[in-house]
Amino acid sequence: MTAAPEGDGRPGPARPGDDAAAGPPGVAFDRHLVLDQLGGWRGMLDATLPTVAFIVANSLAGLRAGIWSALGVAVLLFGLRLVRRESVQQAFSGLFGVAIAVAIAAASGQARDFFVPGLIRNAALGVVLIGSIAFRWPLVGVVAEFLAPSHLGTMASQSMPGLRRRMHRVNATLHHRPPPDPATGERPADPAPERHWRDDSRMVRAYSWLTLMWGVVFLVRVAVQWVLYRADEVELLGTASLLLGLPVTAVEVVVTLWVVSRLHRHRADPQPGA
Repeated sequence: MTAAPEGDGRPGPARPGDDAAAGPPGVAFDRHLVLDQLGGWRGMLDATLPTVAFIVANSLAGLRAGIWSALGVAVLLFGLRLVRRESVQQAFSGLFGVAIAVAIAAASGQARDFFVPGLIRNAALGVVLIGSIAFRWPLVGVVAEFLAPSHLGTMASQSMPGLRRRMHRVNATLHHRPPPDPATGERPADPAPERHWRDDSRMVRAYSWLTLMWGVVFLVRVAVQWVLYRADEVELLGTASLLLGLPVTAVEVVVTLWVVSRLHRHRADPQPGA
């Protein structure tokens, strides 16, 4: 008889030592709060729109128009989130990033310098991601196991067919908050894993390949954009930035979700000799 996966939001029976393992209230880093601030697909789209505005306005009316268009779109997106009382962290980060980009472009008088922060960011992320593999702490695994710990079974029942339905189920599961304790008003802590994911060679290996995939994509972006930057091909540079941005990231996310769901099913299955 197979036990139902935990993580469906229903509080389980109390176990000895749970209170001690949970630690002092308020000390644990709440993954649910992090998920609330990430912004999802809309946040990624919001981060892309100022770049689109800059590319179009710069090609039609020059650098000054491109700068003001990018800033205007970033401020508008920030204002819309304020009016709708939505999380502004993603919009604020985008506004801050656009402000730096336009400041560099305005100071140099070169439209291509709008893309310098992106080049630096992509290079740094690529190096850090690939470097984490050498220390046997693949960062995709660190992030995935923080946001959706495999011992909770959050994705163990997911399969690839019906991608939209699957994405909705995963999103609902990740964002679900277990009901607070009636006595204390605090949300129960996630149960401790029986075995850390880094003790499972299959999970470490899979997360390493995923981390390598993300790292290589970041470095490919840098290589392509650097060639266009050196050639001062601003329109091609902007087009490459967009095409290698959201569309490629969407493919990476789909691949990552598929692999992680298989890993979670592997973790949820009874192990031989267990």
